[in-house]
This record gives sequence, C-alpha cells and structure tokens, in this order.
Amino acid sequence: MQPLLMIKYGELGLKGKNKNLFIRQLVQNIERALAAEPALPPRQVRNTRGRIMVPLLADTELPLLRRLLSRVFGIYAICPVQTSTKELPVIQKTALRVLEQTLPEGGEFKVESRRADKSFPFISPEISREVGNYIFDQTGDKFTAQMHKPEHILQVEVRDEAAYVYCGSWPGAKGMPVGTGGRAVVMLSGGIDSPVAAWLAMKRGVTVQAVHFESFPFTSERAQEKVFDLARVLAPWQNGELKVHCVHFTEIQKAIHAACPEEYGITIMRRFMFRLAERIARSTAGLGIYTGESVGQVASQTLESMYVINDVTKMPVLRPLVGFDKEEIMERAKQIGTYDISIRPYEDCCTVFLPAHPKIKPRLAEALAMEEKLPVKELMDEALAASKTWLATPEGVKQI
Repeated sequence: MQPLLMIKYGELGLKGKNKNLFIRQLVQNIERALAAEPALPPRQVRNTRGRIMVPLLADTELPLLRRLLSRVFGIYAICPVQTSTKELPVIQKTALRVLEQTLPEGGEFKVESRRADKSFPFISPEISREVGNYIFDQTGDKFTAQMHKPEHILQVEVRDEAAYVYCGSWPGAKGMPVGTGGRAVVMLSGGIDSPVAAWLAMKRGVTVQAVHFESFPFTSERAQEKVFDLARVLAPWQNGELKVHCVHFTEIQKAIHAACPEEYGITIMRRFMFRLAERIARSTAGLGIYTGESVGQVASQTLESMYVINDVTKMPVLRPLVGFDKEEIMERAKQIGTYDISIRPYEDCCTVFLPAHPKIKPRLAEALAMEEKLPVKELMDEALAASKTWLATPEGVKQI
C-alpha cells in the first residue's frame, strides 16, 4: 500500500468544539505549502480522525516534503508511515519490514501500539505483544527488546480506515496554524530581535504584516534590502508571503531633532512609530502591534520607557521576547535563518540622530509637553502618504 507522511498536530486536539476550525486551517496551510513547490506533483491531503495524511508519491520526495512541512505551524510531528490492512498477520509483516529498514544491522527496540478503532479484536498491549513476538520469531537474536530506554520505538496505529506502522519521526514547528490567531502588524527593523518576534507571532497562528521605518537619505537602500531579505526568509512560515509597509520616517526624525531635547529623541521617535503602526494595523484589520523588545535591553525598553511609549495607542502591544536575553534571541534567529541577514552592517532609522545619553526613565508629562511643539498629525499624514507597500515571497519582492 502507498507510503504516507502522517501529520500529528498535538495542541489542536485540545480545542474542544472549535477543534475542526483549527484543523481545517492546518490542512489548507499544508496544501498551500505543497502547491507552491513546482517540483511536487499534486496530491490529496486527507484529514482523518486525529491525524492528517500526506501521500508520498516517490521516496525521492522525502527531503523536500520534510523541509516544506517543517515550516508549517501547527504540526507537532511528521511520521513516515507504511500502510497496512487491519489484519494482524499483515500488520506483523509490515512492522518487520519497517523495523528492518530502520535498523538493517539490528538493535534495541520497543513496540508501542494505539487502537483508535475499538472494533479491532486486539487491544493495544496485545497488538504490541503479537507484533514483537512475530519479529523475534522471524529474526532470531538480531533484535533486542528494551522496554525502558529503547533506541527505537516501533509504532503501530490501528485506525478506522487502515493500520499504520512507523519507526521514528521528525519534529514539526508546533504552535498554531497561521490564520487562526487574527491579524497584527510587526515593527520590523533590520536588527536581530524583530524578525524573531514576527516568527513567534506566526507560531501562535497570527497573520502578520511588517511595518518598516526608512530614513532616506540617512539610511541606505541596502538597509531596506536587508529588511526585504528578512521578509523573504519569514514568508514561507506564513503561507509563502509577507507584506512589508515601508514608512518614510525622515521628516519626522528631522522635526523631533529640531524641537525636542536630545535625550528624549528616542522616546518621541518610538511614540510616533507606534502611532503609525496602529494606523497601518487598523487599515489592514489588524488587532495588535508586535515588537522585538525585551525588558531592559536598551534605553527605550525599560518599563518606564515602555509605559510612556505605549500611551499613544489603545491597541495591544505584544512583546514575545520580553523575557528573553540576547543570547536566546540570537540562537532563535540562527534557527530560523534570519541571523546572518540581521548582522549585515547597514544601519536602520533607529541609529539616526542617536543621542549619547538617551533617557532611560522618561516621564509621560514631559513627553506630552514636547509633542505640543510638533505638528503630530500632519507629520504622520505626510509619512503615510510617502509610504510604499511591498509583497515578499521566497522568490523575491515586488511593490503592490
């Protein structure tokens, strides 16, 4: 019978009466990930009770399918399985074949069984015993039973439609399927932190659009290209695309530099950024703003600074990295493939007019008084009018 990839989805199975909404979204995301790869012929993804089945049409597809599915949030594990009819002798022969393929030289193993089809005449411990005894009868002392800490676990699942046998699995991205957690914007700089924050938002099922603040001519086109490259790396985790709103921020920074004390420059700048991010979020049906901030990492990320900056928006500001230290963030950036791009030596707008001694404990009343000297609405309207939106995919970036 045809080999399959069995998809386990863990957390989604705990969603009660809403479970099917999450599972349907996961199936759609899997189908999109496979359909976007021209090297793969079309196939039908099946949703069975508790599992999702992806046909394996050729062994040579396995590395590509593994790579594509490992970037679909909501998948807990990917298991290459052999299918069997629900007859014990056929299950036993299939199990022996799978074990010999996995351990051609022999070794330690344990059989674990799961009887989802309660009409099957053997209960789970009996299936394991019968399969294990058959393997020993057929192979002598080639294999050894190890019940406590086995090198390999031979899994047998008897389900309504068939029986499945496998030995080993690959970890999935876990989390929730993108598209189940609402929409939000993420403030995407060219640094290490914000791409990781975007990735973590996607992991909880949130569909994000990026907001990037550019300051030509103070920042170069290469700084913007770096952001586009980050978006291209992130796009496969979000069904293959990520919108990037590039906001022209130069005139706002000039106005702040001219009218506000230097030590408050970062605080006022961040307040403008949050206002603009909120405007873009509301225009795209977004319900929150994600940032890459971690408490105490820089002057604008003290609790006092966050309090003053957050004052400009009623929209939830989500900081998934709030308790991470820098090494943890860097490690995650390397894992998802954004680190090497983020460390390219091209400055972003946050380094423009950077004060020597930024205020680490700003006061809201003082920030409000300073902004009274600025034409806040006019500056924001001009910035948004000069903004451009781009669509990033793994293949490239185009203006839309």
